[in-house]
Amino acid sequence: MEISVKQIDLNGLIFQYRETGEVSAPPLIALHALGQNSESWDEVATVLGERYRVLALDLRGHGGSARTGTYSFEQMSEDLLLFANAMGLERFTLIGHSMGGTVSYLFSETYPSRIEHLVIEDTPPPFHNEKIEIPSKPSEQLPFDWIVVPSILQQLNEPNPEWWTRLPEILTPTLIIGGGSTSTVPQDKLKEVSDLIPTCELVTIEGAGHHVHNSNLLAFLDTVKPFLNV
Repeated sequence: MEISVKQIDLNGLIFQYRETGEVSAPPLIALHALGQNSESWDEVATVLGERYRVLALDLRGHGGSARTGTYSFEQMSEDLLLFANAMGLERFTLIGHSMGGTVSYLFSETYPSRIEHLVIEDTPPPFHNEKIEIPSKPSEQLPFDWIVVPSILQQLNEPNPEWWTRLPEILTPTLIIGGGSTSTVPQDKLKEVSDLIPTCELVTIEGAGHHVHNSNLLAFLDTVKPFLNV
């Protein structure tokens, strides 16, 4: 299935996205992890694009999207709102992995009526835990804006407690996919999230680790497709 790479101006900033499927199909937006980009969804998009219009967005600072110098989950959530509005999407399915999953939680809490189905891959909202050491900038060139890293890690180290208290405001059917014991993410936190969201299913793909759709694409799709009635 053909994947088209396109760009769009959102409030004077250029954002890049990858589109798969028919324009007339139900819309689905996919958000990638920190340091990755929309290309990480290509294999998933090729399959889901048979049923959906899949729009994989490069979040700010990543891929072909604008390097803005300031980064936060809130800004990325508002970028998603601008993108959905610009594409004329009143309601859509949202899939988010890791950082993209956190953006998806925040967006779904703030704009619950916009989301048809929500799929979160191996991440809870940020929570108080051991502080993450913010690394120094590597010497080699990176395919994303390095400033994203300390900006996002700072938010992980000082999480907004509202992101947890507002989880019951996510009214859409939700699927959380965990990577099991080999993931760097505490799986018990995923269970806590699933208990707080009113209509939520938690599925663990043991041994998949944090990057579930990369390490076990078949199991990921076998979990997502029935949830989306594909």
